[in-house]
Amino acid sequence: MIGKSTTKLINSLALKKYRTKENCFLIEGDKMVKEALDSDLRIKLLIVTDQFTSRFSISQTDAERIIETDAKELKKVSLLQHPQNSLAICEIPEKADFPKSLPEGLSIYLDGVQDPGNMGTIVRICDWYGIQHVFCSPDSVDLYNPKVIQASMGSFSRIKLHECDFEELSVLAKNAEAPVFGAFMNGDNIYQQQLPKQAVLVMGNEGNGIRPAVEKRITNKLSIPNFSENEIKAESLNVSVATAILCSEFKRAYSK
Repeated sequence: MIGKSTTKLINSLALKKYRTKENCFLIEGDKMVKEALDSDLRIKLLIVTDQFTSRFSISQTDAERIIETDAKELKKVSLLQHPQNSLAICEIPEKADFPKSLPEGLSIYLDGVQDPGNMGTIVRICDWYGIQHVFCSPDSVDLYNPKVIQASMGSFSRIKLHECDFEELSVLAKNAEAPVFGAFMNGDNIYQQQLPKQAVLVMGNEGNGIRPAVEKRITNKLSIPNFSENEIKAESLNVSVATAILCSEFKRAYSK
């Protein structure tokens, strides 16, 4: 039986102020809960159905508290429209140390990305391309937003995320003599560039792009050309789609 206080806690974790207050975040979905069980995350509460336990073995040491319930009860407390067979409340881990020098390879800076789905997908993309560090502005969406966690499909636990003003990252780039690239509608064609191994790539807000204060520090503007021959064309690409294309080109450039 899932009590009222537990239900209230689960619902409250949809909001950042309560995630901060409780120092906890919510994970839903069998794949991600299983990854959480296999990770170093501290699990405060684990709620599972027999369908989950029939697929995955769990022990009393996997979480501070374990509740076994049925699908009907789990659906009542889930934040998902179509919940699976498990839910976990985890302690927010300590922030990763801010690097003293620019990481090797490509680093991503997210300038005011607001959509949780975009943030989570970008984290997943970075995990796929082996990008270890993602930096984001303080006004970007919270990494531990349940929708971010859901969209990341478990990748959030493998990426070091740093919240910082762009000036802090640009100092590291300057010290490393590494270029700072930014995604713009009027930038240079990405497919015609010689791309370095070590660099910073800035992706802007969904509606407003990269803010002027950050743009001033960008050394190279990039764009993804529109190949459509239609009279009316798509105006732009989703920021997560654009991130995937740009990351792929950077990786292609120094994987030859």
